[in-house]
Amino acid sequence: MDEFAAERLRMVAEGLAGRDVRDPRVLQALREIPRHRFVPPEQRVHAYADTPLPIGAGQTISQPYMVGKMTELLALTGAERVLEIGTGSGYQTALLCRLAARIYTVERLPELQQRALALLAALGQTNVTARLGDGHQGWPEEAPFDAILVTAAPTEVPPALVTQLAPGGRLVLPVGERWSRQVLVRLRRAPTGELTREELFPVSFVPLVAS
Repeated sequence: MDEFAAERLRMVAEGLAGRDVRDPRVLQALREIPRHRFVPPEQRVHAYADTPLPIGAGQTISQPYMVGKMTELLALTGAERVLEIGTGSGYQTALLCRLAARIYTVERLPELQQRALALLAALGQTNVTARLGDGHQGWPEEAPFDAILVTAAPTEVPPALVTQLAPGGRLVLPVGERWSRQVLVRLRRAPTGELTREELFPVSFVPLVAS
């Protein structure tokens, strides 16, 4: 337990379980992961508010509700190989590390990657592999993936990510232009290979930038 434990429990009870995040594994992981360690010191007082926060380099840590909801939409059971596009602060990565077997995370900015990996190591998360690169391209050498999560918004679903999705897999991402309508999308590939697409609700994310 830490000085923010009560705030963290309240965040989960009111901002996630109190809304429509129901997966008990996701909720428990969010109760345990210290979000305040993934934000700059001057932002720690706001770490458990249900809002995105700046983390430097023009990037943000996502709203806790959005982190929980997007993770829940992946329907993780613990055995999956997951590709994350946009390591950012590492907070979402830490959550995925608790919920899946192996995480592959791609970041464009070296300063964010270095900070995130140091935090993940300090928290004992050893089931993660990272690389620098263009998230639009995914990680073809390690494909296919059972789940893919994108934490920044491309203008269209990147074709490379679709091809890297395994049969039975789920791809969750925001799609759209930065200053116009963005929507959260989930693609699911049936065991037979067919794709279905759901447009879930409006969102607002930083853009997914090509390297």
